[in-house]
Amino acid sequence: MLLEEKIAMLIEPVLEPIEFRLVRVNFASGVLQIMAEPFDADREMTVEDCAKISRGVSAVLDVEDPIKSAYQLEVSSPGLSRPLVRPEDYTRFAGELAKISTRNLIDNRRRFNGRLTGLDENDNVLMDTAFGPVSIPFDAIESAKLDPSEWFLKPLKSRKKG
Repeated sequence: MLLEEKIAMLIEPVLEPIEFRLVRVNFASGVLQIMAEPFDADREMTVEDCAKISRGVSAVLDVEDPIKSAYQLEVSSPGLSRPLVRPEDYTRFAGELAKISTRNLIDNRRRFNGRLTGLDENDNVLMDTAFGPVSIPFDAIESAKLDPSEWFLKPLKSRKKG
C-alpha cells in the first residue's frame, strides 16, 4: 500500500464527522498535502476549516505515525483547478471543462482538453474534445483536473465550485 493510501485511510474517518470529503493526499519533498472540500458543494472552504482539519489530522497522524521523518502538513481546498482523482469525480463534474493527461498514447495523444460527459459502464472517462468524442480508460489517466477558464465567464450568481 502506498503511503498516500495509508494516510487517506487514517484521515478520512476524521473528515467525515466534520462534513468534509478527502480530495487528495500527496507527500513529496517533506510536505504532506491534504486537499479536502466541504460535503456541501455550495459552501466555501475557509481558513478556519483548514485549521480544524489540520488539528484533527495532526492528532491522528501523531498517534499512528505513518511518516517516520520530519514533515510539514499543508491543508488546502482543491480550488478552481480541482484535481479529478476518483471515478465518481467524472460523473459529478460532467458538463465541466477538464484537462487530462494519460500514461500512454490514446488516439495518438496523451493530453486531452474538453468537456466531461461522464463515465461508461466500464469506468472509461467520456469527454468531448475539439477532435471529437474520446473514451479514456480510468486506469490510463496520469493526471486530470478541472479547467476553470470558463468559470470566469459565468455570472457571479451561477458560479459553483462543484
